[in-house]
Amino acid sequence: MVELRNAECGMRNADCGLRDKELPIRNPKSEIRNPKVATKDLNIWYDDHLALKSLSIEVQTNEILGIIGPANSGKTTFLRALNRLIDLTSGTKIAGSVIIDGTDIYGEIDVEALRRKVGMIFALPTPLPMSIFDNIVYGLRRRGMKRRSLLEEATERSLKSAYLWDEVKDRLDQPAMKLSGGQQQRLCIARTLALEPDIILFDEPCSGLDPISTARVEEAMMELKKKYTIILVTNNTKQAARVADRTAFFLMGELIEIGQTEQIFTVPKDQRTGDYITGRFG
Repeated sequence: MVELRNAECGMRNADCGLRDKELPIRNPKSEIRNPKVATKDLNIWYDDHLALKSLSIEVQTNEILGIIGPANSGKTTFLRALNRLIDLTSGTKIAGSVIIDGTDIYGEIDVEALRRKVGMIFALPTPLPMSIFDNIVYGLRRRGMKRRSLLEEATERSLKSAYLWDEVKDRLDQPAMKLSGGQQQRLCIARTLALEPDIILFDEPCSGLDPISTARVEEAMMELKKKYTIILVTNNTKQAARVADRTAFFLMGELIEIGQTEQIFTVPKDQRTGDYITGRFG
């Protein structure tokens, strides 16, 4: 059992898609497949409000875990606990454990290093007020990479992975703010990928996008899971059905059910899951 330590992160942590290879990993030679992410009896309070209740969940390497549920179910709270962005919210308390690669992230760790390991894509695109190229290499430059050829290679690689390269390759020096909303969101994905995190958190990444842009983001996620572990919070149940390997249903801060996506959407074990999926509430 641990309690949250509030931390000052400042603007230097606004871009959370940096890579960390320094967090310790326990039992590296074990032949047992350990989960990439695991929580045990995780409780989170905002002042006196219990937002997440006794959450125990595991996420495997190279899977997309979809998380669905109505508003105020604790979905985003769960994501923000995984990279400790929740530290920025005053009055927050945590009990329980969050384990990533065998390390309790609420123990004595480097929080900035954690955020370099766990990238996050938000509901609203957050391009920086600079060129497309400078957006992509922003984090790399902060890490000390200066060689132009390496920056260009990283830019092309990450933009291709985000399915944006063909649309912007001839205008990398133009302002990122001139991109469409869907392109800006894929730019944010590419900016995260340039730093090669281990885990990518998506918090309703398509909530403001048109169907075509949504399809491109989903296509990118399906390809990215070959290399990364992905946790997707979405209010669009059809999106979870399309892209998630497993789906978890949250309700009022509790994990109601988790299972293979096909099972959750066809034969849910809990009546509340079925009611939510079929639109009876939420």
